[in-house]
Amino acid sequence: MKRSKPADRSKPADRSKAFARALKQHARARYTLRLFVTGNTERSARAIVNLRTILEEELHGRYDLAVIDVYQHPEKAGPDQIVVTPTLVKSLPPPLRRIIGDLSDRERVLAGLDIIRTTPQDS
Repeated sequence: MKRSKPADRSKPADRSKAFARALKQHARARYTLRLFVTGNTERSARAIVNLRTILEEELHGRYDLAVIDVYQHPEKAGPDQIVVTPTLVKSLPPPLRRIIGDLSDRERVLAGLDIIRTTPQDS
């Protein structure tokens, strides 16, 4: 007979504190990213500039970024199953994510990277 898990009997304040700790830990996570581009094209250059701007503003140096030109290193595109460029691959923190395009849609990139803003942003 399979036993069911006991109900969470912790106080709401304890669960709120645990959630706040997890949120802070996520906000300090280090990101591992690979941006796959094809040569020195305008679209590739735009993706690199857009991504670096977002990363510096939102992650403040808490990231490792490798820019991979699939013309120069086609063997590196295979493991990540890259068929379209530019493609950004986020391997850490989990889950694995892929974002395709020139990364000009800032909100889409932030959502795709699971970047949680800790301060309100002016729009």
